[in-house]
Amino acid sequence: MKKIAMLFPGQGSQAIGMGKDFYENSELAKEMFDKASQRLGIDFKELLFEENDKINQTEFTQPAILLVSIIAYKLLKQKVDIKAELFLGHSLGEFSALCASGAIDYLDALELTHKRGKLMSDACSDIDAGMMALVGLDDEKVEEICVKAQDEGKKVWPANYNQDGQLVIAGLKSDLSSLEETFKEAGAKRAILLNMSVSSHCPLLSSAMAPLKDEMIKMINDSFEAPIISNVTTKAYSSKDEALELLSEQLIKPVLYKQSIKAIEADLAIEFGQGVVLKGLNRRIRKELKTLNVSDMASLDKVVEELS
Repeated sequence: MKKIAMLFPGQGSQAIGMGKDFYENSELAKEMFDKASQRLGIDFKELLFEENDKINQTEFTQPAILLVSIIAYKLLKQKVDIKAELFLGHSLGEFSALCASGAIDYLDALELTHKRGKLMSDACSDIDAGMMALVGLDDEKVEEICVKAQDEGKKVWPANYNQDGQLVIAGLKSDLSSLEETFKEAGAKRAILLNMSVSSHCPLLSSAMAPLKDEMIKMINDSFEAPIISNVTTKAYSSKDEALELLSEQLIKPVLYKQSIKAIEADLAIEFGQGVVLKGLNRRIRKELKTLNVSDMASLDKVVEELS
């Protein structure tokens, strides 16, 4: 039996039109869209299928990505009797993983991620928050430059370890911008300030930790179908108490995605939701780990065929 890892993408994977193929061809997807819209008071068809600005606002982006990811997961489960060895998500995707594991109802998860997005926005509302993607530098060099900058009073931290030579840092935009030349002189091929108003996975989100935990206490249960790999530790967890601590901490600690992919015991990975971001990263992190994806009905059929 193959050991299968179920993977879920985070912010940045969103796109207008995501989930539309599911909606138009699946009664289950239609039902989930309708229930989601009713629960949150958000028209998810309008949000996902029509041009709008909200799709890139974090309090809308997060539940939208989770909804499409969980629909993709449930559609595969409808067609194939498949059991995960573990669940793993990138940032927001860890909440999709929590939902797929059975530790939270999908409607509760949608409400939770909507509130998480608001809390993150509120934490950064009075500061010039931002994030920067770095390409071509070793992790150690990035960490060294960040520590030196912190010693000088700058607010910058490593935030997403995506793959070797690709790391995203978070902090104040002015401090990030001031280091652009420093990173390039150190050998970075690119240092790109991202179009974001939130500094994810760094201490600037500390004020969101307690209220997020309060919300999670009400919604998360102790029913885990399989363990979840923590973004914070790269270790597996499978209890409510661990989820509360680790998902609160995830707000202010970096996402150790590439470290997790290198460490997991799996023969096959399946990415659920819009795009193939994680599939692409996995190819560069660990080539021998075959990764499939379910992002529309055609890719769903391919995965079903592959697994049968």
